[in-house]
Amino acid sequence: MENNTVKLLDIVALTVDIPEYNLWRGQVGTVVELLADGAAFEVEFSDRSGHTYESVGLHPEQIMVLYFEPASPDIKPEMVTA
Repeated sequence: MENNTVKLLDIVALTVDIPEYNLWRGQVGTVVELLADGAAFEVEFSDRSGHTYESVGLHPEQIMVLYFEPASPDIKPEMVTA
């Protein structure tokens, strides 16, 4: 993941486990601060009630941005079969 793809307030998911913070791959957080000129990000993890249970600085390779809209309106979805 390139640094410039992550923006303030993006919703992200962990791509790695971080056991020292009791955070596991797939947990979802919000980017609340850009650090080191975009080379790292402060990500806040909150419960369903909105209470923050962890806030940690992460590198771009530790997170992925979640998208809730199609990447492009011109791309048509295809059925994928195993």
